[in-house]
Amino acid sequence: MTGPKLNEGSMIAGERSGTKASALYLRVSASKARVVLNLIRGLPVKRADEVLQFSDREVSNDIRKVLASAVANAQHNDEQDPEELFVKACFADEGPTLKRFTPRARGRGNRINKRTCHITIVIARLDDARLEVVQAREAKRTASGRRRPAAGGTSASRRARVERSRQRAAEARGGKVGDAQDLEEQEALDHVDEVVDTEVVNDVAADEADVTESSAAESEANDTAGASEGAEKSASDEAQSDADGSAADVKEDN
Repeated sequence: MTGPKLNEGSMIAGERSGTKASALYLRVSASKARVVLNLIRGLPVKRADEVLQFSDREVSNDIRKVLASAVANAQHNDEQDPEELFVKACFADEGPTLKRFTPRARGRGNRINKRTCHITIVIARLDDARLEVVQAREAKRTASGRRRPAAGGTSASRRARVERSRQRAAEARGGKVGDAQDLEEQEALDHVDEVVDTEVVNDVAADEADVTESSAAESEANDTAGASEGAEKSASDEAQSDADGSAADVKEDN
Protein backbone atom coordinates (compact mmCIF):
# COMPACT_ATOMS: atom_id res chain seq x y z
CA MET A 1 0.00 0.00 0.00
CA THR A 2 1.35 3.36 -0.98
CA GLY A 3 1.93 6.03 1.63
CA PRO A 4 0.09 9.34 1.94
CA LYS A 5 1.01 12.37 -0.13
CA LEU A 6 2.95 14.93 1.86
CA ASN A 7 1.03 17.92 0.48
CA GLU A 8 -2.28 16.44 1.73
CA GLY A 9 -1.37 17.09 5.35
CA SER A 10 -2.23 13.52 6.30
CA MET A 11 0.68 11.57 7.68
CA ILE A 12 -1.25 8.36 8.39
CA ALA A 13 -1.86 5.88 5.56
CA GLY A 14 -5.54 5.46 4.79
CA GLU A 15 -6.61 8.62 6.59
CA ARG A 16 -9.12 10.74 4.69
CA SER A 17 -8.30 14.43 4.73
CA GLY A 18 -10.90 15.84 2.33
CA THR A 19 -12.90 15.18 -0.81
CA LYS A 20 -10.93 14.23 -3.87
CA ALA A 21 -11.32 13.49 -7.55
CA SER A 22 -8.87 11.85 -9.94
CA ALA A 23 -8.29 11.55 -13.66
CA LEU A 24 -6.25 8.53 -14.76
CA TYR A 25 -4.14 7.87 -17.84
CA LEU A 26 -4.12 11.41 -19.17
CA ARG A 27 -1.99 11.72 -22.31
CA VAL A 28 0.34 14.36 -20.90
CA SER A 29 3.55 14.15 -18.95
CA ALA A 30 3.44 14.55 -15.17
CA SER A 31 6.05 17.34 -15.28
CA LYS A 32 3.81 19.49 -17.51
CA ALA A 33 0.79 18.89 -15.27
CA ARG A 34 2.73 19.82 -12.12
CA VAL A 35 3.52 23.27 -13.54
CA VAL A 36 -0.21 24.09 -13.59
CA LEU A 37 -1.02 22.32 -10.33
CA ASN A 38 1.51 24.48 -8.52
CA LEU A 39 -0.53 27.54 -9.50
CA ILE A 40 -3.75 26.45 -7.80
CA ARG A 41 -2.48 24.67 -4.69
CA GLY A 42 -3.90 26.33 -1.57
CA LEU A 43 -6.28 28.67 -3.44
CA PRO A 44 -10.05 28.89 -2.87
CA VAL A 45 -12.00 26.86 -5.39
CA LYS A 46 -13.46 29.92 -7.11
CA ARG A 47 -10.07 31.56 -7.52
CA ALA A 48 -8.47 28.31 -8.68
CA ASP A 49 -11.10 27.90 -11.38
CA GLU A 50 -10.37 31.43 -12.65
CA VAL A 51 -6.65 30.68 -12.81
CA LEU A 52 -7.25 27.50 -14.80
CA GLN A 53 -9.70 29.23 -17.13
CA PHE A 54 -7.15 31.80 -18.25
CA SER A 55 -4.10 29.55 -18.29
CA ASP A 56 -2.33 28.99 -21.61
CA ARG A 57 -1.38 25.38 -20.87
CA GLU A 58 -3.37 22.71 -22.69
CA VAL A 59 -3.49 20.51 -19.59
CA SER A 60 -5.42 23.26 -17.76
CA ASN A 61 -8.66 22.07 -19.37
CA ASP A 62 -8.27 18.58 -17.93
CA ILE A 63 -7.28 19.89 -14.51
CA ARG A 64 -10.29 22.20 -14.49
CA LYS A 65 -12.59 19.23 -15.14
CA VAL A 66 -11.00 17.33 -12.25
CA LEU A 67 -11.51 20.33 -9.97
CA ALA A 68 -15.17 20.60 -10.96
CA SER A 69 -15.61 16.88 -10.26
CA ALA A 70 -14.07 17.27 -6.80
CA VAL A 71 -16.38 20.19 -6.00
CA ALA A 72 -19.39 18.16 -7.15
CA ASN A 73 -18.33 15.25 -4.94
CA ALA A 74 -17.99 17.53 -1.92
CA GLN A 75 -21.36 19.17 -2.59
CA HIS A 76 -23.43 16.05 -3.21
CA ASN A 77 -21.65 13.43 -1.15
CA ASP A 78 -20.39 15.43 1.84
CA GLU A 79 -22.95 18.28 1.74
CA GLN A 80 -20.27 20.98 1.63
CA ASP A 81 -20.79 24.57 0.47
CA PRO A 82 -18.74 25.19 -2.71
CA GLU A 83 -18.06 28.78 -1.60
CA GLU A 84 -16.20 27.52 1.51
CA LEU A 85 -13.87 25.03 -0.20
CA PHE A 86 -10.21 25.39 -1.17
CA VAL A 87 -7.64 23.22 -2.93
CA LYS A 88 -5.97 21.41 -0.08
CA ALA A 89 -3.72 19.19 -2.21
CA CYS A 90 -3.10 18.49 -5.88
CA PHE A 91 -0.49 16.25 -7.41
CA ALA A 92 0.32 14.38 -10.63
CA ASP A 93 1.69 10.82 -10.60
CA GLU A 94 3.42 9.23 -13.54
CA GLY A 95 1.40 6.67 -15.45
CA PRO A 96 2.54 3.98 -17.86
CA THR A 97 4.73 5.15 -20.73
CA LEU A 98 3.78 4.10 -24.25
CA LYS A 99 6.77 3.06 -26.34
CA ARG A 100 6.81 4.00 -30.00
CA PHE A 101 9.58 3.92 -32.58
CA THR A 102 10.51 6.04 -35.56
CA PRO A 103 12.80 4.86 -38.42
CA ARG A 104 16.27 6.38 -38.73
CA ALA A 105 19.14 6.00 -41.20
CA ARG A 106 20.97 2.70 -41.86
CA GLY A 107 18.10 0.58 -40.64
CA ARG A 108 18.11 1.96 -37.14
CA GLY A 109 15.17 3.16 -35.05
CA ASN A 110 14.72 5.66 -32.25
CA ARG A 111 12.30 5.19 -29.40
CA ILE A 112 9.54 7.72 -28.67
CA ASN A 113 8.19 7.83 -25.12
CA LYS A 114 4.57 8.91 -24.88
CA ARG A 115 4.05 9.82 -21.23
CA THR A 116 0.85 9.52 -19.22
CA CYS A 117 -0.07 10.72 -15.75
CA HIS A 118 -2.72 10.49 -13.04
CA ILE A 119 -3.98 13.81 -11.65
CA THR A 120 -5.57 14.01 -8.20
CA ILE A 121 -7.12 17.06 -6.53
CA VAL A 122 -8.15 17.13 -2.86
CA ILE A 123 -10.42 19.91 -1.57
CA ALA A 124 -11.52 20.69 1.97
CA ARG A 125 -13.38 23.36 3.91
CA LEU A 126 -11.55 26.54 4.86
CA ASP A 127 -10.92 27.18 8.53
CA ASP A 128 -12.97 29.91 10.20
CA ALA A 129 -10.21 32.54 10.22
CA ARG A 130 -9.35 32.15 6.56
CA LEU A 131 -13.02 31.91 5.59
CA GLU A 132 -13.66 35.29 7.20
CA VAL A 133 -10.80 36.80 5.20
CA VAL A 134 -12.10 35.38 1.91
CA GLN A 135 -15.66 36.51 2.59
CA ALA A 136 -14.49 40.00 3.55
CA ARG A 137 -12.44 40.28 0.36
CA GLU A 138 -15.43 39.18 -1.74
CA ALA A 139 -17.73 41.63 0.04
CA LYS A 140 -15.24 44.42 -0.59
CA ARG A 141 -15.11 43.60 -4.29
CA THR A 142 -18.92 43.69 -4.46
CA ALA A 143 -19.13 46.97 -2.51
CA SER A 144 -16.60 48.65 -4.81
CA GLY A 145 -19.07 48.35 -7.68
CA ARG A 146 -17.36 45.76 -9.88
CA ARG A 147 -20.15 43.22 -9.87
CA ARG A 148 -22.98 45.29 -8.51
CA PRO A 149 -26.05 45.25 -10.84
CA ALA A 150 -27.64 48.48 -12.02
CA ALA A 151 -30.09 49.89 -9.47
CA GLY A 152 -33.68 49.74 -10.60
CA GLY A 153 -32.96 47.70 -13.70
CA THR A 154 -31.84 48.67 -17.18
CA SER A 155 -35.06 50.46 -18.19
CA ALA A 156 -35.11 52.65 -15.08
CA SER A 157 -31.46 53.62 -15.48
CA ARG A 158 -32.06 54.46 -19.15
CA ARG A 159 -35.03 56.67 -18.27
CA ALA A 160 -32.93 58.42 -15.62
CA ARG A 161 -30.16 59.10 -18.14
CA VAL A 162 -32.64 60.50 -20.66
CA GLU A 163 -34.16 62.77 -18.03
CA ARG A 164 -30.74 64.07 -17.01
CA SER A 165 -29.85 64.72 -20.64
CA ARG A 166 -33.06 66.72 -21.14
CA GLN A 167 -32.39 68.78 -18.04
CA ARG A 168 -28.86 69.61 -19.17
CA ALA A 169 -30.16 70.57 -22.62
CA ALA A 170 -32.75 72.88 -21.07
CA GLU A 171 -30.13 74.51 -18.86
CA ALA A 172 -27.81 74.99 -21.83
CA ARG A 173 -30.58 76.84 -23.72
CA GLY A 174 -30.87 79.26 -20.81
CA GLY A 175 -34.42 78.33 -19.89
CA LYS A 176 -35.80 76.92 -16.68
CA VAL A 177 -36.15 73.22 -16.17
CA GLY A 178 -39.80 72.35 -16.51
CA ASP A 179 -41.74 69.19 -16.78
CA ALA A 180 -41.47 66.72 -19.63
CA GLN A 181 -44.34 68.33 -21.60
CA ASP A 182 -42.65 71.74 -21.70
CA LEU A 183 -39.44 70.14 -22.83
CA GLU A 184 -41.22 68.28 -25.62
CA GLU A 185 -42.96 71.49 -26.76
CA GLN A 186 -39.64 73.32 -26.80
CA GLU A 187 -38.08 70.51 -28.84
CA ALA A 188 -40.99 70.67 -31.30
CA LEU A 189 -40.54 74.47 -31.68
CA ASP A 190 -36.84 73.99 -32.27
CA HIS A 191 -37.63 71.43 -34.95
CA VAL A 192 -40.04 73.88 -36.66
CA ASP A 193 -37.38 76.61 -36.57
CA GLU A 194 -34.90 74.27 -38.17
CA VAL A 195 -37.37 73.41 -40.93
CA VAL A 196 -38.08 77.12 -41.61
CA ASP A 197 -34.38 77.92 -41.70
CA THR A 198 -33.84 75.10 -44.16
CA GLU A 199 -36.61 76.41 -46.46
CA VAL A 200 -35.16 79.94 -46.37
CA VAL A 201 -31.72 78.64 -47.26
CA ASN A 202 -33.19 76.66 -50.16
CA ASP A 203 -35.03 79.77 -51.49
CA VAL A 204 -31.88 81.86 -51.32
CA ALA A 205 -29.95 79.17 -53.15
CA ALA A 206 -32.62 79.02 -55.87
CA ASP A 207 -32.53 82.84 -56.34
CA GLU A 208 -28.75 82.77 -56.60
CA ALA A 209 -28.98 80.00 -59.21
CA ASP A 210 -31.46 82.09 -61.30
CA VAL A 211 -29.18 85.15 -61.12
CA THR A 212 -26.22 83.03 -62.19
CA GLU A 213 -28.13 81.59 -65.17
CA SER A 214 -29.27 85.07 -66.32
CA SER A 215 -25.72 86.43 -66.03
CA ALA A 216 -24.39 83.53 -68.07
CA ALA A 217 -27.00 84.09 -70.78
CA GLU A 218 -26.22 87.82 -70.98
CA SER A 219 -22.51 87.14 -71.19
CA GLU A 220 -23.08 84.64 -73.98
CA ALA A 221 -25.17 87.18 -75.92
CA ASN A 222 -22.47 89.85 -75.55
CA ASP A 223 -19.85 87.39 -76.79
CA THR A 224 -22.00 86.59 -79.84
CA ALA A 225 -22.55 90.28 -80.66
CA GLY A 226 -18.85 91.02 -80.32
CA ALA A 227 -17.99 88.14 -82.62
CA SER A 228 -20.45 89.41 -85.31
CA GLU A 229 -19.07 92.96 -85.10
CA GLY A 230 -15.52 91.62 -85.47
CA ALA A 231 -16.54 89.64 -88.53
CA GLU A 232 -18.20 92.70 -90.18
CA LYS A 233 -15.14 94.85 -89.47
CA SER A 234 -12.85 92.24 -91.00
CA ALA A 235 -15.01 92.07 -94.14
CA SER A 236 -14.99 95.87 -94.55
CA ASP A 237 -11.20 95.95 -94.09
CA GLU A 238 -10.76 93.31 -96.78
CA ALA A 239 -13.02 95.20 -99.19
CA GLN A 240 -11.11 98.46 -98.62
CA SER A 241 -7.77 96.75 -99.20
CA ASP A 242 -9.09 95.24 -102.45
CA ALA A 243 -10.24 98.69 -103.64
CA ASP A 244 -6.86 100.25 -102.83
CA GLY A 245 -5.10 97.48 -104.73
CA SER A 246 -7.28 98.04 -107.83
CA ALA A 247 -6.56 101.79 -107.77
CA ALA A 248 -2.81 101.15 -107.55
CA ASP A 249 -2.95 98.77 -110.51
CA VAL A 250 -4.83 101.29 -112.64
CA LYS A 251 -2.29 103.99 -111.79
CA GLU A 252 0.64 101.78 -112.80
CA ASP A 253 -1.04 100.99 -116.14
CA ASN A 254 -1.40 104.69 -116.95
